[in-house]
Amino acid sequence: MLKREHQNPLIQTPSRGFPKAIAVIGAGTIGPDISYYLISTIPGLSLTLVDLSEESLERAKERISGYVKKGLKRKKLTQNQAERVSHNITYTLDYESISGCDWVLEAATENVDLKRKIFKQVESIVSPQTLITSNTSSLPASLIFADLQYKQRSAITHFFAPAFSNPAVEVVGWEGGDDTLVDQLRWVFSATGKVPLVAADVLCFMLDRIFDNWCNEAGYLLDQGVTAQEVDSVASEFVFAGPFCVLNIANGNPIIIETNTFQAQEEGNHYLPAPIFSSVSKWNTLLPGETIDVDDSKRDLIRDRLLGVLFSQTVDIIDNEIASSNDLELGCRIALGFRKGPFELMQDMGTTEVDRILTVFSVDRPGMPVPKKSINDYLNFYRHILVDDLKGCKIITIRRPDALNALHDQMNDEILSVIERFENDPDVRGFILTGYGTRAFCAGADIGRFPLMLGNSDEAAQYSRECSRLLRHIDGMSKPVVAAINGLALGGGFELAMRCHSLIALKEAWFQLPEITLGIVPGIGAMVVPYRKWPHAADFFHGMVRNAQKMSSEEALKIGVLDGIADSYHELIEASIDRVNSLSSEMKAISNQPVEIGEMPPIKPQSASGDLLSKEVIAIMESAIADAAQKTTLEEALEVGYIAFGASACTAAAREGISAFQERRRPDYSLTG
Repeated sequence: MLKREHQNPLIQTPSRGFPKAIAVIGAGTIGPDISYYLISTIPGLSLTLVDLSEESLERAKERISGYVKKGLKRKKLTQNQAERVSHNITYTLDYESISGCDWVLEAATENVDLKRKIFKQVESIVSPQTLITSNTSSLPASLIFADLQYKQRSAITHFFAPAFSNPAVEVVGWEGGDDTLVDQLRWVFSATGKVPLVAADVLCFMLDRIFDNWCNEAGYLLDQGVTAQEVDSVASEFVFAGPFCVLNIANGNPIIIETNTFQAQEEGNHYLPAPIFSSVSKWNTLLPGETIDVDDSKRDLIRDRLLGVLFSQTVDIIDNEIASSNDLELGCRIALGFRKGPFELMQDMGTTEVDRILTVFSVDRPGMPVPKKSINDYLNFYRHILVDDLKGCKIITIRRPDALNALHDQMNDEILSVIERFENDPDVRGFILTGYGTRAFCAGADIGRFPLMLGNSDEAAQYSRECSRLLRHIDGMSKPVVAAINGLALGGGFELAMRCHSLIALKEAWFQLPEITLGIVPGIGAMVVPYRKWPHAADFFHGMVRNAQKMSSEEALKIGVLDGIADSYHELIEASIDRVNSLSSEMKAISNQPVEIGEMPPIKPQSASGDLLSKEVIAIMESAIADAAQKTTLEEALEVGYIAFGASACTAAAREGISAFQERRRPDYSLTG
């Protein structure tokens, strides 16, 4: 059951709002982590953690206290937040204490009989309206909730370790549950920083079908004369930690035995667990990121078998409508630690190679799923955006939560393809661009390509032109595009927003052009567009561009950058829809006339946070701003910016700034000029 009202869960009106009181049953492995996530993100929440063991509760209390201390030390929690977390959790042996809760989340051992027993007791205490969910990685809802009297309020919520920080959570509705429940849970999770991924109510759902069989195949490979270290070394091409390394961390051998035995009973003996899992408790393997030399023939064998099972399970999930392609792609990255999702891997390798791998795998592992259509047919979907229809508007949501919704070429192409497809549709009044979640609209451009351009002005300038293709298209549109700024908008994210015909933002949103701190200039419009759209605020933009000064929503509204501020995500979308309707009759293009911006007073080569900046790059920037302001057309002015970006890419400051970013250190511009 994959019903959902909207692709982006935050654009809907929640049926229940945030829960006020939650009970978590089970203080063992994952229960405390789930509890900490809930209590630290849901405003005004009272949480009860229930267990049968006083010792387990004490350990849970100690663990959560440790999380609070770390949060304070790393400034992820304020003192008030820390006190709220500590004071609003009750640790108890008494099940009766859950009577007033509006959500009970069970996080006990993976045992059907135990879970049924727990829910029988829970249902005798709580009201018929109380939401009931189970954290399970493999057991279907139809099995767990079969004995519930009020089945309609039940669903699966499968968290991934560590549950307080891993953003992924599988949400599984079922035929006995209310149709609106999945959307309600998706809204709560999205609003609190999680990424809900919807899966059908089948054994192992979506992601454990990938993970368990990936690990099981690794176990079978040991019968082929290879070692666990060799498997993990080859696997590191695709994952941040190899299968045996993860199994050691998670004590996962019993899990593989249990889930794959269950899957074999349901779907065929080809899923039986590798016998070696019953005889080995700990694997001799590598740490994450470590590699060893592996003979070519062994490497080819390992690579083909691991990719074979990955691709086999991927096509099976899609063929049987267990999950959507974009949820599967994202889930493999953020929950399972794959460097690229399976579909991106298929795209990179090409259909001929994927067909070869699957053909070989079907011979080596008869009975395993094979594609029911051509590989190309599996690749035709949006990987980085969500598209919704609401009140005559196309709402395009940037969804790269693992990169704060940062832009890259493929995402730009996806956004542009939606606009080009519907801009002449009479039923579409306009478009709204927003970001996934409540933290970021867009954190700028993905700088992965930047190191390759350093020292090559022509290539860097051309990169800026290519990145501007979407922005230049928006410049010439006859239908409005509104930016619904749901969080931070940095660098290229702000440059994208300022090209829209109107900007609306959440009150907590803020804006920054941090390129100068990387030793480069903003290359896709920030040295041109704000001066032509809001020339009266030139001095403010001088500070943003040259010193990386931040701009709050209130400041942006005051100087006219924003046309409105909203208190909630839902209000943000509604206000953006209203703005689309009003703009339909008053579209205004960016000025094609030269603009007077006044003199730029000399500044210290220092960022707003006090860090040293490059004098040379500031000079490149100032010259470009002044030159672009005098150009007759917008296109001519933008070209000045592209060339300036190319020039900045050839400076010593750019090499230092980009290197420092990659190495996660502060840049030192003292010797770069």
